[in-house]
Amino acid sequence: MKRLMICTLIGASGLALTGCKEDLPPFNQLPDFIQGDVAFSHYDGVTDDLLTAGLGATGLASTPAPAFADTLNPTPAELRRLAIYNNYRALVDTVPGGGYGEFFGPQVGASGEGMIAGDEYLAFMTVPGSDHPVSVMAQVPDSFDPDSPCMVTAPSSGSRGIYGAIGTAGEWGLKKGCAVVYTDKGTGTGSHNLETGAAQRIDGTLTSSDAEAVQFRADLSDAERADFNATSPDRFAWKHAHSMANPEKDWGLHVLQSIEFGFYVLNEKFGRELGNDKRLITIDPDNTLVIASSVSNGGGSSLRAAEQDELGLIDGVAVSEPNVNPVVDTGFTIRQGDGAVITGHSRSLLDYTTALSVWQGCANQAPEVRDAAPLNAVFNPPAVGENICNSLANKGLVAGATLDERASDALRILNEEFGIQPEQNLLAPVHFGLAVAQSISMTYANAYGRAGVEDRVCDLTLAATDGAGAVTPITAGAEAVLFSSSNGIPPSAGVNIVYDGAEGQPTHLASSVSPSSSQADYGLDALLCLRSLAQGSDVVTGSDLTGNAADLSAAIAGGITEVRASGNLRGKPAVYVTGRADAILPINHTARPYYGLNQQVEGEDSNLHYYEILNAHHLDVLNGFPGVADRYVPLHHYYFQALDLMWAHLTDEQPLPPSQVVRTVPRGAITTPLSAVNLPDIATDPAVEDRIVFEENQLRIPE
Repeated sequence: MKRLMICTLIGASGLALTGCKEDLPPFNQLPDFIQGDVAFSHYDGVTDDLLTAGLGATGLASTPAPAFADTLNPTPAELRRLAIYNNYRALVDTVPGGGYGEFFGPQVGASGEGMIAGDEYLAFMTVPGSDHPVSVMAQVPDSFDPDSPCMVTAPSSGSRGIYGAIGTAGEWGLKKGCAVVYTDKGTGTGSHNLETGAAQRIDGTLTSSDAEAVQFRADLSDAERADFNATSPDRFAWKHAHSMANPEKDWGLHVLQSIEFGFYVLNEKFGRELGNDKRLITIDPDNTLVIASSVSNGGGSSLRAAEQDELGLIDGVAVSEPNVNPVVDTGFTIRQGDGAVITGHSRSLLDYTTALSVWQGCANQAPEVRDAAPLNAVFNPPAVGENICNSLANKGLVAGATLDERASDALRILNEEFGIQPEQNLLAPVHFGLAVAQSISMTYANAYGRAGVEDRVCDLTLAATDGAGAVTPITAGAEAVLFSSSNGIPPSAGVNIVYDGAEGQPTHLASSVSPSSSQADYGLDALLCLRSLAQGSDVVTGSDLTGNAADLSAAIAGGITEVRASGNLRGKPAVYVTGRADAILPINHTARPYYGLNQQVEGEDSNLHYYEILNAHHLDVLNGFPGVADRYVPLHHYYFQALDLMWAHLTDEQPLPPSQVVRTVPRGAITTPLSAVNLPDIATDPAVEDRIVFEENQLRIPE
């Protein structure tokens, strides 16, 4: 990058106190988007560390989870340790035989337990147009070499908090000796107890004081909060859902700002002192290798950052299963093998998740998946599935006279009308049982529409519930641990989605009886409401929405437009891996069309490489269970391989392998440890029949 571009960076970030001259680098200065103080901690790598919080590789894989000395008053260090433990295990399969400790893990390629000494810097930041705090963090390992600096971005996956990418981009970057910069992307736990006023400080501890900076408070006056509590006691507002900021539109900017914060931290630590508390900037984008990375929502954020990187901060991109909503381009199609040509690609996240939330509960009972889908019977009571099918049939939303016929039609609708890959059918039931699509549908409908908690979109709120599904005050112990235990998108850590419009009384959504059917059908009426908002018309009648519903649906559509990805990576070298069986982010609407869009936009200038991994899916943690371990391999292994390929490309000018399908071999039983035979490398020169190609306006994927 040219010196002029560095000067542009300095001016934009507020780092400069002087002019930018070739012979006089500017002074280091805290970026003006940082709000408040920067917290600093050093970890010795023996009693505590950056990667494992002192637990080491063995501790991360062990149960029970680390405990608090005082369960009601955990210290910041205890909350951090539990957050790292939970976030690592939420994304990485640590069960013996699944690859942990051999193909990945803190101890792989490291000494001892893989504990890493270094410094950690934590702060709040904001983006233009919003005053809602976003967490940003930089970790600098003691192994960092200021003469050969490198940096890796680690925006959180899903709606997780600041440690959400500790086991993915964090682990890889720290073991390389790179600084790692994290952001929660305006998500994270960020709970606001509307009854008590309690909210999390940046370190996860609770406060009810309005004078203290916290991760999130609902934008309600005292009188408005009192009115809300009078009709809906014991409810929570949640940062991602209720900040009214549509944080996803700024996920790329959050990553770019985290990089700028990283440069500030590095120059505070290594920049040449001039006296008077001034330091010269000696580590800058011109001499630092920067890889934008992470997985899922974090991977999508890094892709968006590369699209928006006008200052040339990013050298390369390596991500896994990126959540991107590509701009819809009907100028190209997708075809897998000799299968049907797919024209209806690039549906939005809210579009396909609301479809899954409506029809998947019935599809779980289809003969094709009912007994074959792992964990289906554990997570999805057949009686509820039958009720969902009956309610859908009575509304004309599935066809058939029997349960089998109705369930099979629900599965057909998802596969044929919504472009859900058949490879996803066996994993979709467990995701429904875990309320993945349901929670995404509620959270993102609120976020895209910039709805406040007081708007009660589709009569859905958030609260703790008892064994019968009724709303109850959260226990003090459960609330104290929310920062460390919640994934940022309820239902999580004891806070559930509540259907206020359920027949009888407000009830946990999964147990709700719909007023239109008087059936315990997973509150289908509420899920149909969310689906109607997403598609812009009433799902049952097909009529246009009116009144507040029409206004909210239009706002949601506008919010989705704000998050659409352009596909223009500015010619940056980029690689990403995706599992063909991804049942959370269907690849015909995310990974595949993003690659196709990029080919359309950048053409011969494109430097994007796409690796589709067979027998891999979105949540490797499920591979620790029988029935899943038998069929699937860890995508995490290929994510690290993608990072290694990008590193070799940027440091040694090694060519990136062509786009391809990687044909893994399932191990067949959870008792059979994974070996290299199961996990063939991404091929340097793949066979012709394995190559993914874009030609004649079609993305062609080998079978």
